[in-house]
Amino acid sequence: MTADAAGRRSVVVFDYGFGNVRSAERALVRAGADVEITRDYERAMSADGLLVPGVGAFAACVEGLRAARGDWVVGRRLAGGRPVLGICVGMQILFTRGVEHGQEADGLDEWPGTVGPLTADAGHAVPHMGWNTVRAPEDSRLFAGLPADARYYFVHSYAAHDWELETVNPRMNAPRVSWTTHAEPFVAAVENGPLWATQFHPEKSGDAGAQLLRNWVDTL
Repeated sequence: MTADAAGRRSVVVFDYGFGNVRSAERALVRAGADVEITRDYERAMSADGLLVPGVGAFAACVEGLRAARGDWVVGRRLAGGRPVLGICVGMQILFTRGVEHGQEADGLDEWPGTVGPLTADAGHAVPHMGWNTVRAPEDSRLFAGLPADARYYFVHSYAAHDWELETVNPRMNAPRVSWTTHAEPFVAAVENGPLWATQFHPEKSGDAGAQLLRNWVDTL
């Protein structure tokens, strides 16, 4: 699977049982991609881009992804510099571990750090369900062309509250990390070489989400 004659990029939505695959498919088609929903290894490896969705519990998503050998697919693609996009829990499981109800589960360890529960207070309920703005770096490619007051749809109870990856090689570009706040700051999106991810759901974020996915597809 490669770009077709019209220049449309191919994207596989990895179907491992833990994501809104049809919503992601429709949004990616709108963004200009040729999209296939599959867990076939060869198709997932050969596509221009791979999207890893995720809903539900961290531990269950990791277990489901590993059962479908999705962790192997992600690792192989990244080793070859092939783009991967994680969404919601599909972003969370890229970190070293997740803590839910006091229980730890190992993630894919692509990024150091722990995903933990959001804070609730008088003005902020958990789960966090609703629209938030995002503070993106000025040189972000993912948020290129999007206004600072654009809003994105979040639905989650856990997040990465810290960014722990340090870039020590001056020849390597530092990751672009975007933030938002719900009672306290947490990571909203990451652009790290071929591995990008969002805590929010771009496929449910209207025109802003469509532009963001178009930005990703355009980089493939």
